[in-house]
Amino acid sequence: MKRSFFSVCVLAFVLAFLYIPIVLVFVYGFIPNGISMSFFDAQGHFTGFTTKWYEQIFNNQLSVRPLLQSFWLSLTIAGLATLASCVIGTTSALALHRWKGRLQNIHHALVYTPLIMPDILIGISLLMLFVAMKVDCGFWTILIAHITFCVSYVVMTILARLQDFDDRIVEAAYDLGAGPWYTFFHVELPILLPGIIAGGLLAFTLSIDDVVITSFVNGAGTNTFPTYVSSMTKHSRNLPAVFALSTLMLIFTCVLVGLSKVIGRGGKAKK
Repeated sequence: MKRSFFSVCVLAFVLAFLYIPIVLVFVYGFIPNGISMSFFDAQGHFTGFTTKWYEQIFNNQLSVRPLLQSFWLSLTIAGLATLASCVIGTTSALALHRWKGRLQNIHHALVYTPLIMPDILIGISLLMLFVAMKVDCGFWTILIAHITFCVSYVVMTILARLQDFDDRIVEAAYDLGAGPWYTFFHVELPILLPGIIAGGLLAFTLSIDDVVITSFVNGAGTNTFPTYVSSMTKHSRNLPAVFALSTLMLIFTCVLVGLSKVIGRGGKAKK
């Protein structure tokens, strides 16, 4: 089928819209002047590229130390939120799949609500809850908030996996003498594992990327990477360090995706 000129133009526009900002993030990680954010001096001369921002990150220099601390805080919160969301989300999805009734309809509505609520409303609601309970905002309030909105995405992802699940497999395991725990870990969990991993990756991405909800429930000294970067964009002369660190995150992500492809192909080859 011959492609029309218009379809090619639309495809090129979409690809440019998606990937040019990523290329700019990579390029601005080598900018020499963090104040003017330009590769040219006052006389209009090209000043070249520099790797000093990467050196500051790898050497953990004082100027970028708060940025790195916020980055590791985001990774810690995202990891813990993902783990908790996968555990809670798996049990919730199994309950919604196995049992039906009016109570489960309420359960499903409660799970579905965070998906359609605006982030600012969730953030205000959680902040009001923590204030009413007289809880100081900080690491644990951020973690609770992230688990709150991540669980729903994990549940929906696993429920999609459960739609094709054959319950007769579980019944057959019980008939053969397997107990509930053995059946879950050796029969159900391997089948649900792709859905759990997909939901976990989605939860991790949403957690490490969140700004709106986190800005309501964070406290003094507990700025995550997105909230800290948001404050840096207006006045910091070390902004190129953000681009450098973002580039390293992108490379790490690409390596993980490549490894997953290699492992997947290796598994298919063995079969």
